[in-house]
Amino acid sequence: MNPLKKLLKTKKGIVGIEAAIVLIAFIVIAAALSYVVINMGFFATQKTKETIGSGMEEATSALQLDGSVIAKTNETAANITYLIIPVKLSVGKSQVDLGNNTVVVSVYLPNATLLDIYDGISNKTTWSDLMTDVDSDKSKFAIFNGDDDSVLESTEKAFLVIHLGGGNQLLEYETIKIEVKTGRGAALTVVRTAPGGMTANSFVDLG
Repeated sequence: MNPLKKLLKTKKGIVGIEAAIVLIAFIVIAAALSYVVINMGFFATQKTKETIGSGMEEATSALQLDGSVIAKTNETAANITYLIIPVKLSVGKSQVDLGNNTVVVSVYLPNATLLDIYDGISNKTTWSDLMTDVDSDKSKFAIFNGDDDSVLESTEKAFLVIHLGGGNQLLEYETIKIEVKTGRGAALTVVRTAPGGMTANSFVDLG
């Protein structure tokens, strides 16, 4: 065989092996890049899901009304002195701490604003004891069917009692707004208007 042809044939074999090596390298690199891109896509999707979930949790209140708001008028005048607001956990919430450092209660009256009047958990079990346990222009939660802690759970119900002082009592046809902010989630907002024809020392259903 011609020596020149033999040399060219050998070089072609070497070039073919080199091309195969380069091609394999490109395939490996492409596979690695694809893996990175797919992982980044999964990571971004998970982060987006977590962000949406967190946003929804912050946009919804941890508490919801669980019955009618009841008012108690003064013993000597037809002015609302106490408000009793029944609440329970919102759907999807497992528990909410109602301790002093995690709850803010604010009350907006026609002629006054009472900010951060929350005074903690009451251990009283009757309405008369519970109302006398709350100081003027303060509020307390009482947890019923509970386990003697400050955490409201799915099997429990809580009542927020607000005591309006002498100068802040609610008169007929006046509107009151209550905001209850827990450690997480949006505030629970309750707006009610006192009806006309109230009598002294009586309970009034505000709906």
